Amino acid sequence: MLNKIVLTGAAGKLGGLLRAPLAALCRELVTTDLAPGLANLLPNETYVAADLSQLDQVMGVMEGADMVVHFGAIGDEAPWDAILQSNIVGAYTVWEAAYRQGVRRVVYASSIHAVGMHPKTDFIDTTARHRPDTYYGLSKCFAEDLASLYWDKRGIESVCMRIYSCEESVNNARALGTWLSHPDLIRLVTAAITTPTTGFSIVWGVSANDRVPVDNARASFLGYRPQDNAEVHAPRVLAQAAAMDPQNPEDMCHGGPFAVVPLGESGVAMIKARSVKA
Repeated sequence: MLNKIVLTGAAGKLGGLLRAPLAALCRELVTTDLAPGLANLLPNETYVAADLSQLDQVMGVMEGADMVVHFGAIGDEAPWDAILQSNIVGAYTVWEAAYRQGVRRVVYASSIHAVGMHPKTDFIDTTARHRPDTYYGLSKCFAEDLASLYWDKRGIESVCMRIYSCEESVNNARALGTWLSHPDLIRLVTAAITTPTTGFSIVWGVSANDRVPVDNARASFLGYRPQDNAEVHAPRVLAQAAAMDPQNPEDMCHGGPFAVVPLGESGVAMIKARSVKA
């Protein structure tokens, strides 16, 4: 059991899912976000409000930590200045504070959007070159390269989890390949923490879907073995799905809707607006 784990982004949807599983892996869990507080703190959990763009605040949160699970960031496309402060400067402060405080490993919520402009017909592995689809995806490229640099020059281990579509269920045809179930997210993060050594690693955050468009073989040493499969939802989803357009990057690229959203504009808002019109 680890002595202390820090979880950033604890007030977010995915961060909230991880609080209890992480608390079971350590004696002390420190959670942080911009929110003034969290409800229903666990017996070994302490919450500290912190701005990840401020190194001095992050330094205090990291003191005495063994590992950091970094989910704190804007989780959508946004204007450049917002992405710069939250996702890029915030990544730097996390890795720099981890180095200064002697943290062993950073487990990072990266994204498919770091490689979102690759065609889905390319069955890519974890060595595929960066090909971001948005400023948001570009920030994930930066953080992955930062993780690589801090491993090579400062010995901080990292596991960069390129998360796809992490939802409770499967609601569209794209997700038949890209779905990451909530239980599999917990399995993935747990594997990233409990694996004895990782160096600098990249792993796809997907479930065991029949239609998965990426290859996780190079990350098998992490011991992540997903158990859920989106195919059980295929009859319902495909019966409702519109035909895909082979000339449309949204249908043909790994990044899906983010492959066509204008730079700086919310991809999530675009998806919601379409749902309302439908």
